[in-house]
Amino acid sequence: MKEVQQPAIGCDSAAALQESLTELVIRAGQAILAVNRSTMNVAGKSDGSPVTEADLAADRIIVEGLGRLAPRISLLSEERVHLAKPPYKDSFFLIDPLDGTKEFVAGRDEFTVNLALVTHGAPLLGIVGAPALGLIWRGIVGKGAERLTLRDGVVTQSVPIRTRPCPPRGQPWTVAVSRSHGDARTEGFIDARSNAVRAVLGSAVKFGRVAEGAVDIYPRLSPTSEWDVAAGAAVVVAAGGKVTDANGGPLHFGLGREDFLVPEFIAWGDPAAVA
Repeated sequence: MKEVQQPAIGCDSAAALQESLTELVIRAGQAILAVNRSTMNVAGKSDGSPVTEADLAADRIIVEGLGRLAPRISLLSEERVHLAKPPYKDSFFLIDPLDGTKEFVAGRDEFTVNLALVTHGAPLLGIVGAPALGLIWRGIVGKGAERLTLRDGVVTQSVPIRTRPCPPRGQPWTVAVSRSHGDARTEGFIDARSNAVRAVLGSAVKFGRVAEGAVDIYPRLSPTSEWDVAAGAAVVVAAGGKVTDANGGPLHFGLGREDFLVPEFIAWGDPAAVA
């Protein structure tokens, strides 16, 4: 069978799609907020992670919307990974309809809708919506990043964002750490750099805080899924930062790694600080 090639999308084409993609993220976020957390069903996946009707509602809105907006571009969603046909060599959408389901189930507000456009294995466009916080971080690599403020699903403010220079070694610096997914390697990385101030956060909100200059660095030196990382990585890079593996090398997405896992990553607000 002849291989079907997905079209490769560049910056200008991504920019043309950005507003429509943002609207999908907003709609997905509203669907999540409409779910009654006290009465919803929570099921367990084969990997032990939870899935709720909110995950599925957001997934349906985004996937159906992408089918209308860009039917020739492949997609990979966490909730449809069984349909994946890697490798995705050119461009594809990478989706986490509800990142931070544990936060959502626990009644906290730090959960996100993550939508990325990946081209040639690298995130090009990223949208991270935090519906309960009324925020969206979005960016296109090479074109900049911004934070949107929403009220009742309507954008009321848009401000450009930039990462910040990392303080000199020995000075206090702020590191984003996961509320739900701690690991020994990450703690060792933090402990090796003195005067760390830990910002405990959930979901891809951590990427947003790096991108807007509120946090210096976000290390995760244990495996996580590509859909957890791609959108936030695009936003951080668009805002002037860098996202690497533990050795300072690039990350690659959609190329068929087992279970679509990212073994490790570090989101650096200041590229000059990369080890």
